Amino acid sequence: MTRIDGVLVIDKPAGLTSHDVVARVRKAAGQKKVGHAGTLDPQATGVLVVALGRATRLVPYLQASRKTYEAHMRLGVSTTTLDAEGEVVATADPSGVTEEAFCEVLHGFTGRIEQVPPMVSAVKVGGERLHEKARRGETVAREAREVDIHELVLSEFVPGAEAQAWFLVTCSPGTYIRSLAADVGEALGVGAHLAALRRLGSGRFDVADARPLEEIEELGQQGRVAEAVLSMASAVADYPAITVDAGDAQAIGHGRPLSATAQDGPVAVLDEDGRLLAMVEDERGAARPRAVFAG
Repeated sequence: MTRIDGVLVIDKPAGLTSHDVVARVRKAAGQKKVGHAGTLDPQATGVLVVALGRATRLVPYLQASRKTYEAHMRLGVSTTTLDAEGEVVATADPSGVTEEAFCEVLHGFTGRIEQVPPMVSAVKVGGERLHEKARRGETVAREAREVDIHELVLSEFVPGAEAQAWFLVTCSPGTYIRSLAADVGEALGVGAHLAALRRLGSGRFDVADARPLEEIEELGQQGRVAEAVLSMASAVADYPAITVDAGDAQAIGHGRPLSATAQDGPVAVLDEDGRLLAMVEDERGAARPRAVFAG
């Protein structure tokens, strides 16, 4: 079977880990080299970017983009995991929380904020992932991390004894929406947890363009997965790009630097046919390759 080099945008269903999705895509595509950019919790749905073949080297660039989520939170109930899967550890009456008060607190979390990674996250402490410690009932100290909340928009608020809220958040990679929900609840004085989460966008990839996993598996049965795959050049279309001639294409294919691009951050290098050859970054007066795809 011909190797596929490119990116699939999957609309992840609830109940599967990101690794489960990768395993099923690997089987559908009939190739081993498959990875994903930006983990989604099992109960979360929406955009999961899956890289195949040489495109797996693009994962760091695909992860670096801002994310957009639709979040649903329930006020007055705090859980061990900060979401609906955990055990309830505290309850409070949220009836006194008005939509105005909720908005005021919610918008106070915009900008650069600090978050403590939840115990059920994949962050490593002492060489072990936090969620592995959490399974054993352990709780350890975690250092707060800075994240950027670019935008928070309330879409619906239901007051009362079982108050709930739905909001849209655009944020930097590494933001924990479950932590955001819990922190908003704490700031309101009633506690809260994340009831549901859907990723609407990751960088240039939008949920409107995502394919259901079942559709990819059906294409796999017909040997047609490649029809749903985006090219590597398309996958990094939100980065600055330069087009090079055959001579420079050969040079970059051998890992040699090019003339400086005068751009801050990574730049995509394309050949004259629009194929991605490399990702480069200016350093010491030259554009030096960070990932090479030519050859």
